[in-house]
Amino acid sequence: MNSNIISTTILLFCGLLVMSGCGKYLDQVPNDRITIEEVFRKKGASEQYLANVYSYIADDANVWEGVPWFSNADEGDITWSKYRVYDLNMGNINPGNPVFDNWGHNYNGIRSASYFMAHINENVEIRNVNGQQLIDQYHAEARCLRAFFYFQIMRQYGPVVLTGDNPASPDAPASALQLPRSSFDECVNYVVGQLDSAAQVLPLVPSANGQPSDLEMGRMTKGIALAMKARVLLYAASPLYNGNTDLATFKNHDGSFFISQSYDKEKWKKAADAAKAVIDLGLYSLYKDPSGDPVKSMQGIFLQAWNPEQILVRKKNGLPDRDVNAMPRQAGGWCGVGVTQEQVDAYLMKDGKSIKESPLYSETGFTTVAGVSVSNMYVNREPRFYADVIYNNCVWQGGSMKAAAPVTFYLSGPNGKNGHPTDWTKTGYLVRKNIASQTNAGSGGNGQKQERPEIIFRLGEIYLDYVEALNEYNPNDPDILVYLNKIRERAGVPQYGSGPEALPVPASQADMRAKIRLERRIELAYESHRWFDIRRWKITAQVMGDMHGMNINKDGNDFYQRVVASRHIYIPALTWFPISQYEMDRTKLIVQNPGW
Repeated sequence: MNSNIISTTILLFCGLLVMSGCGKYLDQVPNDRITIEEVFRKKGASEQYLANVYSYIADDANVWEGVPWFSNADEGDITWSKYRVYDLNMGNINPGNPVFDNWGHNYNGIRSASYFMAHINENVEIRNVNGQQLIDQYHAEARCLRAFFYFQIMRQYGPVVLTGDNPASPDAPASALQLPRSSFDECVNYVVGQLDSAAQVLPLVPSANGQPSDLEMGRMTKGIALAMKARVLLYAASPLYNGNTDLATFKNHDGSFFISQSYDKEKWKKAADAAKAVIDLGLYSLYKDPSGDPVKSMQGIFLQAWNPEQILVRKKNGLPDRDVNAMPRQAGGWCGVGVTQEQVDAYLMKDGKSIKESPLYSETGFTTVAGVSVSNMYVNREPRFYADVIYNNCVWQGGSMKAAAPVTFYLSGPNGKNGHPTDWTKTGYLVRKNIASQTNAGSGGNGQKQERPEIIFRLGEIYLDYVEALNEYNPNDPDILVYLNKIRERAGVPQYGSGPEALPVPASQADMRAKIRLERRIELAYESHRWFDIRRWKITAQVMGDMHGMNINKDGNDFYQRVVASRHIYIPALTWFPISQYEMDRTKLIVQNPGW
């Protein structure tokens, strides 16, 4: 396969691939079996088929219409009410209107992967030219992808239907296609087993035809399989899934529990061991800019392609479009991807303490920074704040802005509410993280776009997975401080310890838990983690509701007032999305998720 391995553009065999990908998970094998069989006689055709399986990896760049993980949590807000995320934030979701319905999409990927696995061994051309090893690698890649698609459904919908290894026969009776959901633990065991099996075969580094190749970045590797396993097991150990008696009435038709009613501490050990296995490969390292500037380091994680922190990326993605949607109007952008005040307040001060703990924090007065008057609310903050957030009177250069200049969001300013009927941030902030200032594609989209990989897994997450699991299993394990401090050191904030510049080590397991969760909120902000984290921790009710921002309806100093910017309604049932009524009507053995 070429460098566009995760591409949605399949040319020569698009007709075949559409047949193999369309429909829901219970759909049968295409009738045109002779044509499909031809695909598995030719090396190039089989590789194109596998490329199509890769294409089912979701692109999370479109946070206003494609996925809600950013803007239906407490970290972000989308300006426009015309998109589906607004419906979700207003609670306009039910089985008949299953917005962001990814059930069928992922089952299509599962089915395509299973069909590939069932037939790739028939490819005599690959075996004659490259040997059985390449066939085994391709088989393992599909197995790893299939496991990932299962987990994508699990994190959004909870327990899933495990369909087995072999696609249904075309003449199978309808009764044979009726399958129930498995318990969450059964799903976890299956997915982990698939990833373990794939990891034994997959190469350590991306390769094609048995040879390592940078052109094949984005293909499944052993490290990717292990990183997937670490995330799966972290979720499985979390309060939502581990002894959650709140879900005691969520049962299958046979009366069995979908969610384990008994807490199992050993699940945390499995999660910790899985994360440490990724670390111990020695293949990845935290990205640090050669200048030593932590702001540039945090930006470079995303803007420096193929850096050693990236584990799994999606090559083809919509990040350049998000650049434009997030940039200020001054830069040719559309001011649409906002940051909530709740997230702004979560960032630390430069002394490594929270705004409630630090004597450096003040909400009164202004300080001149680089010739610009900046609210003291934004002064002396940690480097990640400056890498991640565009705030009032911060200096920006990029897009159509030829020179660095302050950007403003107050009522009558160039990016304010009075300047455009729709394109203004409701919170008075925009996302800066993973926004490529070189992109200049606004005002009709005819400018330059900066293409770059979209990160799905990176080492920073694995470190945080590891320390969270360790703290729950053995809060005295010294690795907790080692790897938490690695994250803080790269971020440019003081570490925990006993030295003169260090902060006191959190005194209890509960205190450390709070620090780890805060670190995760900051480090992984806007990376499609927060939505799932607040649910697996069972804190959604505490953090959802009114989202705040600055007063964009005011000018001058009156702008710097916390006001309700938007409402992200908390729906208890939205622990998991509803399974669509279409699926419920045709698969009678499936039990609907609680509350729907």
